[in-house]
Amino acid sequence: MQDKQQTLKKIYTFEGRGLHSGKSVLMRILPAGENHGIKIRRSDIEGSLPFSASVNYVTNTQRGTVLEHKGEIVSTVEHILSALWTLGVDNALIEVDGPEIPILDGSAAPYADAIWADGTQAQQEERCYLTVKEKIFYKEPQSGSEITIYPDDNFSAEVMIDFNSKVLGNQYAKFDNSVNYSTEIACCRTFVFLHDIEPLIKNNLIKGGDLNNAVVIAERGLTTTESEKLQEIFGKREFESIESGYVNIKEPKFPNECARHKLLDLLGDLSLSGVRIKGRVIAHKPGHKINTEIAKIIKKMANETLNSKEIPQFDPNALPVIDINGIKKLLPHRPPFLMVDRIIQMNKEEVVGIKTVGINEGYFIGHFPDEPVMPGVLIIEAMAQVGGILVMNDLDEPERYSTYFAKIDNAKFKRKVVPGDVLVIKLTLTAPMRRSLVYMKGEVYVGNTLACEADLVAQVIKNK
Repeated sequence: MQDKQQTLKKIYTFEGRGLHSGKSVLMRILPAGENHGIKIRRSDIEGSLPFSASVNYVTNTQRGTVLEHKGEIVSTVEHILSALWTLGVDNALIEVDGPEIPILDGSAAPYADAIWADGTQAQQEERCYLTVKEKIFYKEPQSGSEITIYPDDNFSAEVMIDFNSKVLGNQYAKFDNSVNYSTEIACCRTFVFLHDIEPLIKNNLIKGGDLNNAVVIAERGLTTTESEKLQEIFGKREFESIESGYVNIKEPKFPNECARHKLLDLLGDLSLSGVRIKGRVIAHKPGHKINTEIAKIIKKMANETLNSKEIPQFDPNALPVIDINGIKKLLPHRPPFLMVDRIIQMNKEEVVGIKTVGINEGYFIGHFPDEPVMPGVLIIEAMAQVGGILVMNDLDEPERYSTYFAKIDNAKFKRKVVPGDVLVIKLTLTAPMRRSLVYMKGEVYVGNTLACEADLVAQVIKNK
């Protein structure tokens, strides 16, 4: 994966009809600066301002993904977003002079071919990733569609479709870094079942649909009446009664072309999360509705990650910054009241210590015999000792001083601490030391879970 943001090398122009609106539209895709993201602007509306291609603005997912921002609508965005996102474009501006992105040939190939041929332009800023650490699962009870995302070091996506179709059967498609998106995914066309065409027209959809921008599938042979109806809809005279199968093509580009197109759509809808994903996405019977629901979950998780505290990670194989012997030189505490085993990080303003909680801790005898739990006051004490090491390490003769609690505020206990837990204890100075008073923010983690936090004030006093 490229870790730097990317933009386009040039401006691209595309012209065609909208699939559902039937209106002729002109679209330009322009390079954009760092941290711009993918944005859309209605160039036919005076005073229109660009808005983010974000799942926050999804208003409709019937036969396409529709975005609306301050009354300005742009529909069928999934194909262009799929091409931009999957080919690594992080920053671009899409200008379109109508309410819908042109459908072109029903695939993302015109976009992907152009971008792939020219390549992308590297920028200076780092990309934003969401690293999936725990399984994410979402299911649509009505349709039976479901999407699961598993932790992984890289991004991949797998799609399984089942329309209960004799023509299509069950199909599977996969995208990862070994797959050429342009030649193996982007070229796969949208598809429609013959029996769905008339209801779609009655719902004021597919006004721009024709036999050149969609694969039409018949589950059974066409009758003369159906053939005549098809001629009326598409303005073609060459239809004859045929056996079940593909109406307007001899054969698909791939045996699983329909699954590949669903994968194309999924990639476009996932881009609405606004981040790149390190995880394995498995989608069973995906559609725009469930795709955008999972994109909402990803976006929320990404926002929480960006806004959350940086959680220190403990590598048991790494050498400590200060081992237990060094700790005993800085602190007067001794077992069984020494509550820190090693220091793994430290600078002038922050320190991270480790406390391994074993069943042999003396307080478990009475707290509680059948439900051993580390007392909250001792968790706070462990915080204070780690903070004390930060203070003492900066003194010339640390053995001549001790630290004492002056104040504890905002103490919150989020999780029980039990035998076997490894406490990762982080203390951060919140103000410079003055008049022997030290102000610190303490956090205790078990894995990635915050177990306890508190604001501490300690006083450094010279021993008698």
